[in-house]
Amino acid sequence: RPPVPPPPGAPTARLLFLTDLHWDRHYVPGSEAACPDPLCCRGTARPGPGGAGFWGEYGKCDLPLHTIEALLAQLPSAAPFAAVYWTGDIPAHDVWQQSRQDQLLALRTVTKLLHRHLGALPVYPAVGNHEATPVNAFPPPYVQGNQSSAWLYDAMAQAWQDWLPPPALQTLRAAGFYTVQVWPGLRLVSLNMNFCSQANFWLLINSTDPAGQLQWLVGVLAAAEQAGEKVHIIGHIPPAHCLHSWSWNYYRIVSRFEGTIAAQFFGHTHVDEFEMFYDEETLTRPVSVAFVAPSVTTYINLNPGYRVYEVDGAYPGSSHAVLDHETFILNLTEANAPGAEPRWQRLYRAREAYGLPSAFPTDWDQLIRRFQDDERLFQRFWFLFHKGHPPREPCLAACKAALLCALRTGRSADPGLCQSLRPALPFPRIQALWRQRRLC
Repeated sequence: RPPVPPPPGAPTARLLFLTDLHWDRHYVPGSEAACPDPLCCRGTARPGPGGAGFWGEYGKCDLPLHTIEALLAQLPSAAPFAAVYWTGDIPAHDVWQQSRQDQLLALRTVTKLLHRHLGALPVYPAVGNHEATPVNAFPPPYVQGNQSSAWLYDAMAQAWQDWLPPPALQTLRAAGFYTVQVWPGLRLVSLNMNFCSQANFWLLINSTDPAGQLQWLVGVLAAAEQAGEKVHIIGHIPPAHCLHSWSWNYYRIVSRFEGTIAAQFFGHTHVDEFEMFYDEETLTRPVSVAFVAPSVTTYINLNPGYRVYEVDGAYPGSSHAVLDHETFILNLTEANAPGAEPRWQRLYRAREAYGLPSAFPTDWDQLIRRFQDDERLFQRFWFLFHKGHPPREPCLAACKAALLCALRTGRSADPGLCQSLRPALPFPRIQALWRQRRLC
């Protein structure tokens, strides 16, 4: 039964979505913005123009805390929100010099900032790949002692105890994932996507279902189906970026529970995109969309941004599906001008920008088809994909083919999902182009 628009006058809800904040506590306005290191805009300020801007900088730079605080401080003007989904990556990209103390400082500092500015608004976090040190290192729960992730999960449970009920804190402490009821009829599942990460070397031990998370997910979805609940899934790394076996199993779960899973929300890539899920029998009928929201951080060459989702609200029979979404940015060129104040502005609203009749899976599938023939529409997507600051190099034939293939691919390394696209591009070539643009 495909989703249908809500009846006229039905309530809707706005969900604030934050991802990839990447606070750099060593950010220095005026410092070198084009350094040879993996992360710039740090060190000492230099005289004259050309240094890092006060509010952030295009390039290999993360954000100062005052920019993150400015984002949170202006949120009341965009309110009201029903809840906040926050999908991780709190520390900066200086991964070569991070300690556990550094990671815990970032976790506690940003959590306190959210508490201060969001007040009683419920916040539902997910674990990012940069929360650990070494980066991406998340051992399965059966690894005990000093090599385990207990130091991180325990700190998260303590920092987030005002947001999450005891049963959620229990599984968070055990393995970094949990489920909670958002409101009557809507359940949230927060996945620890580090147990599917291609960069997590611990998964060489077992990449199929580390921590039994997928088995647990099936149980949660089956219980929700029995109870008549709809489910939102949040996580950091999008499913198509996962290891092959995990990703294909997850795809199968989404297909099985397409009537229960109302929406999926991810981050990690820093850009504005989505991943389609199709029925497994024909790979033609859209069953779900994984929305991938842009980052708060500027890394690399981006404006700071955040997302607001409008969903079907809390009433009997609600689909709880995404009805539309808005993306907001801070234009750094304007904000860093002498005497300017930071002005967060709406970059676009999805249905308006793309001419979508609704925001259901079929609409996003049709949009990909329209991108093939409408070059102007595709170039608009390319502009919004980069939060209004695209690279100088245009996205031409090969780039476009790879990007459209990525939008159709909700599971990793499946050439069958892209066979219907024009022009046809060899799948190894597409994969090589994907690897070039992966930032985190």
